[in-house]
Amino acid sequence: MAIEITKEEVFAFHDGGKVRVALPKPLATQKDLCLAYTPGVAQAVKEIAAKPETIYDLTSKRNLVAVVTDGTAILGLGDLGAEASIPVMEGKVALFKSFANVDAWPVPLAHCRKDGKNTGKTDPQRVIDAVRAIAPMYGGINLEDIAAPACFEIEKVLDEELDIPVFHDDQWGTAVITLAALMNYAKLSNRTMDELKIVINGAGAAGIRIADMCKAAGVKHLTMCDSKGVISADRTDLTEHKQRHAVTGEATTLKDALVGAHAFIGVSVAKALTGEDVKTMADFPAIFALANPDPEIEPAEVKAAMGDRPYVMATGRSDYPNQINNVLGFPFLFRGALSVRARTINVEMKVAAAKALAALVYEPTPQAVQDLYPTETLVYGTEYLIPKAFDRRLYAVVSYAVAEAAVTSGAAPAETDLAAVKAALDAGF
Repeated sequence: MAIEITKEEVFAFHDGGKVRVALPKPLATQKDLCLAYTPGVAQAVKEIAAKPETIYDLTSKRNLVAVVTDGTAILGLGDLGAEASIPVMEGKVALFKSFANVDAWPVPLAHCRKDGKNTGKTDPQRVIDAVRAIAPMYGGINLEDIAAPACFEIEKVLDEELDIPVFHDDQWGTAVITLAALMNYAKLSNRTMDELKIVINGAGAAGIRIADMCKAAGVKHLTMCDSKGVISADRTDLTEHKQRHAVTGEATTLKDALVGAHAFIGVSVAKALTGEDVKTMADFPAIFALANPDPEIEPAEVKAAMGDRPYVMATGRSDYPNQINNVLGFPFLFRGALSVRARTINVEMKVAAAKALAALVYEPTPQAVQDLYPTETLVYGTEYLIPKAFDRRLYAVVSYAVAEAAVTSGAAPAETDLAAVKAALDAGF
């Protein structure tokens, strides 16, 4: 059942913002002041100048992430500008800290459009230049709500140029969680990944990367749709990223593509799917309606259409079962990467996160987590395909899987003491 919230409650929660600066060291005496600022701070400055690597020891960099946006693709709401993006960026910061003890800060960028102002399409170079300029302070860059196709170039260039992880959450965060859920759906429906017939509606940043992750995991039958229909090989209006997923065949519309499909993955707009569409899918289908804040189809409509027939339903919302939401991914991807000072978050680390997420639902759910969801039974099945965000096991399990993959894949120093990293993560926060 959906959780009812009013506009007044939302505004009250956001009143004054959702983030603050906290000081990890005391500043209460004259000596504290000497240590924190002049004259003591000069010694730290000179040490970093002489030995640049000590910046990770003598500053907040080792646990600090910049959440960067230009406000061109906010939370499914579209291009509303840098100022309007701030509540979402503050929300991401709150999630980083609450779920993975990662310090983060919102960095909304104005005047990064092609017209040099706050309207129009993103100018990738302006964003790249801005992030490059602020990078010394941060141990990682979380790109957020930047519209495609600019987001692909921005992430690629920054990831290649900077020596810290650069991760566009709208591309990869949703993809990691979706892959975890898809793996468990395949097992539940007694199908292999290469047998699944998948339809993705939405060919923006999330849709493209979900397709990439699915194929990396063995999916062979995948059809993508955008606002013009099926992304077919005979279309002449396809971007480089869409061309990689173009298909041949008779299907030209979403409705055509859904006939006989095992899984629908929506990263598009509300009401893109109907109950009649769902009825044309294969037996025991999966419907992942991930558009936020309103899904492509409401769970109640799917239930009415399916009747007594088995199916799996997932959304991006926290008030329904099977929430496929980035909060299950980005905090722990960065926690793992920061813990081993990874230079990037590569495919191996993303797949490791997905596998760790998928495996966690096979374990008994802690009673404390079950108590938070009294109307749900958190046992692996159609309504418990992926872990809950408040499952504290995610912190250690997923973060360590990412850290280990970083070291073994060469994204982090080979001499990293993984046993010590694991012990620290297991200790919690």
